[in-house]
Amino acid sequence: MLFDGDCALCSHSARTLLKHGARFRLTPTQSDLGQALLRHYGLSPDDPSTMLVIEDGRAIGRSDGVLHLAASLPFPYRLAVAGRLVPRPVRDALYGWVARHRRRFPGQAWCALPPEGVDMSDRVLG
Repeated sequence: MLFDGDCALCSHSARTLLKHGARFRLTPTQSDLGQALLRHYGLSPDDPSTMLVIEDGRAIGRSDGVLHLAASLPFPYRLAVAGRLVPRPVRDALYGWVARHRRRFPGQAWCALPPEGVDMSDRVLG
C-alpha cells in the first residue's frame, strides 16, 4: 500500500494496517519506491492524495482501495465494507473531500517507529 507519509490521517491508517493487517507491505508515496510505483500506475508523484493498494500487479485506488483494505482487517474495521452499498461515484466524492482536507486532521505524520509489539522490518518498503 502506498500512503502519504506527511499526512497524520494516512499515517494513522498505515500504522493500523501494520498492527492488524499482517499481509500488507507499506511504502510512503514520498519514498523513491513510492514515486516509481505511482509513475508505473499512471499517477502523479507530485500529488500524494491517492492512497493506492497494489495486489497481484493490479492497482486499487480511492474508495475501492480503502474498502479493500478494510475487508482484510478484523472487527470493527471490517464493518467499513458496508460502504460498498454506496455507489462508487458518491464514495469517491467523499474520498476526494477527505483527501483534499486530510492535512487538517490532527495527529502525527509517519514515524519510522513501529506500533508497539509489531515487527515491520519486512513490511515497510522504501
